[in-house]
Amino acid sequence: MVTQVDPQIAVGGGYVLHGSNSGLVIYDKKGNYIEGVSQRCFNNGIDPKLFFDPHNRVFGFDLWNPWDEEKLKPVNISISETDDPTGAWNTYPVPAPKGVDGGGISYSKKWIGYSFPGGRERTFVMKMEDAKSGKPATIYHFLGSLGHPVATQDDVDELYFFEITRNGEFIIRRIVTSEDGTPVCEVVSDKSQSISNFGWPPKSPQKDTDQLTSSGDRNPKNLVFQNGDIWFSQTINVNGRAAIQWHQVKIDGLIVQTGLISSETSNYIQTTIAVNKNSDVLVGFQETNENMFISPRLAFRKANDPKGTLRRIVNLGEGQGFTNGVSWGDYNGSIIDGDNLMDLWTIQSITDKKGKGDTVIVKVPFK
Repeated sequence: MVTQVDPQIAVGGGYVLHGSNSGLVIYDKKGNYIEGVSQRCFNNGIDPKLFFDPHNRVFGFDLWNPWDEEKLKPVNISISETDDPTGAWNTYPVPAPKGVDGGGISYSKKWIGYSFPGGRERTFVMKMEDAKSGKPATIYHFLGSLGHPVATQDDVDELYFFEITRNGEFIIRRIVTSEDGTPVCEVVSDKSQSISNFGWPPKSPQKDTDQLTSSGDRNPKNLVFQNGDIWFSQTINVNGRAAIQWHQVKIDGLIVQTGLISSETSNYIQTTIAVNKNSDVLVGFQETNENMFISPRLAFRKANDPKGTLRRIVNLGEGQGFTNGVSWGDYNGSIIDGDNLMDLWTIQSITDKKGKGDTVIVKVPFK
């Protein structure tokens, strides 16, 4: 375990790529250290979001640099040329001068998509083929936000985006390719939802302090397109405490199933989801309450389990201290193993005695 901020992982090619605001580290799947570099090698930046694209067998991530001298605040999109992250990479700095925070990145067989807050043009896409080869790439911008890009694990060219509106509608959009090769955005569905637990999560208590901590966001941090459906988890308000809710949604906006992780005495915060090719699911999150420091957890289900259910919560460790501030950012990630498309992984933060975030990486094997 090491102290890091905003940890994320991607798995493929026999490697685990671990990114954080402290740098990028490569391990093998047994946890042996291979190599590490700072963000300076990729044009600087913070808030890395990582993926492994199993269609093109490449790694990808973004770094947002709000401190560049030119005041362009570039989003640096980096794509490996192969499934070996120790090899060649190509980095594309995309100006985002009105950006106010890091955004979300994802992929399909053909497209890379990125959405971020701030400015008029808050979504752009680029062709995976160009980025992988290192060719000069055309960046296609869209006005406003198309929503959060979805990890399109199905073998399709279309790239999906998902938005939850303030009124609770699910809006699903996708990028398709026109006859001249340029991307076109289509609205696939726009449907109001009648979900009983849908309020924004409250801040959460910690042991030995009155300082409340951020619980996360009703908007999902990651989404997965698998077997024709979109999957995501979110942090919501249940009886005044933060809780985790997860969904399987058809592309017409109809909900297939919804599950809930909640407690009358504890808060569940900062969630992400991973789904494999059999539609087995892992939900990663953290737990905290008045008598507990922030501690990592996961729960999973097999595809044939009763709808809306997860198996028992798995304890990944116990926090040792309280955070001294409100912020507890993107302190986890959950992803698929890009080599076998079956095993699921999660990276979770756990507070150390100084209240900083140490990191735990866990593989959950599925057969």
